[in-house]
Amino acid sequence: MKKVSTLGIDTAVFERGSGPDILFLHGNPDTHFAWDAVIDRLADKHHCIAPDLPGYGETRMDDSFDVSIDKQGAWVDSLVTGLGLSRVHLAIHDVGGAYGCSFVAQHPEKIASLTIFNTGFTPDQPWHFWARVWRTPVLGEISMKLATRGLFVSETLKGGPKMKREYAEEAWKHYTRETRRQVLRWYRYMTFEKVLAGWDVRLREAMKDIPRQVLWGERDPYIPSFVRDRFEVPDVHNFADCGHWVMMEAPDESAKLIAALVARA
Repeated sequence: MKKVSTLGIDTAVFERGSGPDILFLHGNPDTHFAWDAVIDRLADKHHCIAPDLPGYGETRMDDSFDVSIDKQGAWVDSLVTGLGLSRVHLAIHDVGGAYGCSFVAQHPEKIASLTIFNTGFTPDQPWHFWARVWRTPVLGEISMKLATRGLFVSETLKGGPKMKREYAEEAWKHYTRETRRQVLRWYRYMTFEKVLAGWDVRLREAMKDIPRQVLWGERDPYIPSFVRDRFEVPDVHNFADCGHWVMMEAPDESAKLIAALVARA
């Protein structure tokens, strides 16, 4: 692990392998560990880069960090620049998808290819149950304070029917007070109909000439499938037996599809 200065915070970055540069951006409630199974399968021929997002894992931050949608993309850009890279292959998921989509929309010239796992980036995306809880003042704080390992693990496994219980147990260990505070800040800022208005159009325009694909778990209880279609990506791979975390639930297929896209780009 190394630290890279990005917009005033020290971002924890975990790297493995050599070859084409692939940047992996995780979601909530994850850390870079979310990509381990895929990276295990790619690191022999690819340089795999997996940071912890601001407020997650080993990337410490305080409430002064700007979570506006343009700054989310700027954080990715700062990371790429700090790593000395000019272009990257990008794989994104969930909250990391918002960071990544903002980056793509602002800097399409820096994207060699794009793989989108279950992610929303459209103004008409509805909020799932827990997101509505987190977005509600006081109730969100209470839910975070009263969260238990048992509830966390059971709810996570509901979202990923093929996820190994060991992963959910490990994720709980990293779901710190700081991370929970960042979750509340991010979800309360991301009023989709307001924040993403126009950004979805900007993203689709930016992606037009980028080799891209979507890998989608159809049993996702958090993001409805119509959100997948809003990306207007022709190369879509649906996983009927997977939920929110396809990269963990189907790592062999995920790694093969990422490697194939990287090879074609």
